[in-house]
Amino acid sequence: MAEQLDERMKSFLQRLEKLKASDHYFYLQSIAGPTEPRVKVSGRGDMIMLASYSYLGLASHPKIRATAIEAMERYGVGAGGVRLLAGTTELHRELEERIAEFKNTEAATLFSSGYVTNMSTISSLFGRGDVIIMDKLDHASIIDGCLLSGAQFRTYRHNDMEHLESILKKSQNFNTRLIVADAVFSMDGDIADLPGIVELAKKYDALVMIDEAHSLGVLGASGRGIDEHFGLEDAVDIKMGTLSKAIPSIGGYIAGERRIIDYLQHNARAFIFSASLPPASVAVALTALEIIQEEPWRLVNLRRNTDLFRGGLRKLGFDTMQSTTPIIPVLIGEEWKSLELTRLLFEEGVFVCPILYPAVPKNTDRLRTHVMATHSETDLKKALDAFRRAGEALGLIRTHSLDP
Repeated sequence: MAEQLDERMKSFLQRLEKLKASDHYFYLQSIAGPTEPRVKVSGRGDMIMLASYSYLGLASHPKIRATAIEAMERYGVGAGGVRLLAGTTELHRELEERIAEFKNTEAATLFSSGYVTNMSTISSLFGRGDVIIMDKLDHASIIDGCLLSGAQFRTYRHNDMEHLESILKKSQNFNTRLIVADAVFSMDGDIADLPGIVELAKKYDALVMIDEAHSLGVLGASGRGIDEHFGLEDAVDIKMGTLSKAIPSIGGYIAGERRIIDYLQHNARAFIFSASLPPASVAVALTALEIIQEEPWRLVNLRRNTDLFRGGLRKLGFDTMQSTTPIIPVLIGEEWKSLELTRLLFEEGVFVCPILYPAVPKNTDRLRTHVMATHSETDLKKALDAFRRAGEALGLIRTHSLDP
């Protein structure tokens, strides 16, 4: 057994060293300062940040920073326990109530991360005799929750409602049927066909769970998510979200019926056995939800910047797949070209991340870019110029001009 482990690690570490030797290792970069449209990266200097989940640019908002300091002064730096015992503060209760209101549900509960939110919720609510039906591109935390649950699980082709219906037709003998999908698919940047999912769920008596990690603060007229975007606020049974993307904190939540929340708080192992979120992190999330409503210009800017940058990439000849959100992939198809394009962009001061197999299917290697509300038009155009030069150097695109 030890020899097998050694061999597996050896193979991986050899690949890792090869990446580093060819200047193709771009992970674990050290950033000196808050996540803003421009960041200082250790050893690389000032860079345009195109890899951050801080979609609304709230990470260094002065009101949020002041709130975090105030919470630490009042509550200390840690909650000192798990939620069920001594780890619940007034702030935790207030945030749960605020999330429930924001997501138009009876109640909500917090978890220590988005990953464990999905994993623990699915494995707590569903088990043997149930079936979970998931989109092929769902997040790893959903897959792990299915594996832990003991339930049967099926995968339908990405956003393919005909395939989903064929699986539902064959799943009528299970005790409970759950359809679970990402709201925004994190590698492709497109969104779930929520109307189609809801229609089939009603037809075949299934529950619906949606992961809103990348849609909270991004989709909908007021940033409340994919359910607001489609006018289906009452159609999703289990609403999952994170507090670490548009909301610049840490943690995750489930919002839904009171009975679901009560059950999770007394049965979800990640809730029972994980330390409570620090009070300052909770205060940050509370204030961020307020700012989302108080400063609607951020959502307007985010959508304008998204259209500008995605449109610029497409005009240059890059394939941005089916993206309709601030997650904008640049499909390359080959690992080496993806890495080399990243290297050239880093040299030009543009911070991007390569996404390689097995994070995505073979021959779909890509760069993944993220646009923020606080990016300036000047910086986005500079980044597009860098993409043009790097793309031309590698023969990925023909010579283009960004001028009309």
